[in-house]
Amino acid sequence: MKIQILIDNIAGSGCSPEWGLSALIEFNGKNILLDTGASAKFAKNAAALGVDLSKVDAGVLSHAHYDHANGMRAFFEANDHAPFYLRKAALENCYHTHKIFGIFTYQEYIGIRRGTLKRFADRIRFADSDQEILPGVFIVGHKDCVLDTAGRAAIGLRAHFAVKENGKYRTDSFDHEQSLVFDTPKGLFVMNSCSHGGADNIVKEIEATFPDKKIYAILGGFHLFRTPDNDVRKFAERLRELNVQKIYTGHCTGDRAYEILHEVLGDRAEQLRTGMVIEV
Repeated sequence: MKIQILIDNIAGSGCSPEWGLSALIEFNGKNILLDTGASAKFAKNAAALGVDLSKVDAGVLSHAHYDHANGMRAFFEANDHAPFYLRKAALENCYHTHKIFGIFTYQEYIGIRRGTLKRFADRIRFADSDQEILPGVFIVGHKDCVLDTAGRAAIGLRAHFAVKENGKYRTDSFDHEQSLVFDTPKGLFVMNSCSHGGADNIVKEIEATFPDKKIYAILGGFHLFRTPDNDVRKFAERLRELNVQKIYTGHCTGDRAYEILHEVLGDRAEQLRTGMVIEV
């Protein structure tokens, strides 16, 4: 298994960074693309790194935010056949709620570029359950048995995220978020690009989904960049207790949060950067 980071916040290997995440995974003779960053930069980086996007066999969108979805058009232009998997709830309806002077509210659109889902409907596959999309490769949605919809909505409220349905805004409970899971000889390798539902909760969800498997690694952003140090430390302790052997994190984790994760988890934790290669 080989993972190449095509875009992350941190520059590397002569590639351009941006606020977003995209990774190309080679697994059992297949190529899987996770997310497309916030623009076509991931595709330019792929070319610079010698990655041929036309040879991708399947794409997966971790969740319906622009910094993971807005390079989709560039991918479809480079690749004419690979299906692209989204959760059924991944629509063009995600917002960030802002307060002005603590009184006035306005909603900033942060979703998939409008018109994308209609324009590329023939390439997009919506999933409303766990699926094996290729041998040993799974997409897994959130499970109420670990943290229910209300619990995830509480996270969405703290993060000021909303979705618009039938002309009204409600707190985002991240029904549009999913994990990409690989069944490797070392154990399950879990990827979730922002882990809005909580990376520790996601590990538990994967444990519940695959009760006979151990989890080797988790890769993604942990959305800790605005989280107080003490809360980050508590999170790191919870992650350590789950006995995940490797943690690869970047994007929305944040520099300070990563420092704390490394303090608590030591060499288990590793910082993502654009162009980075991980071999399992």
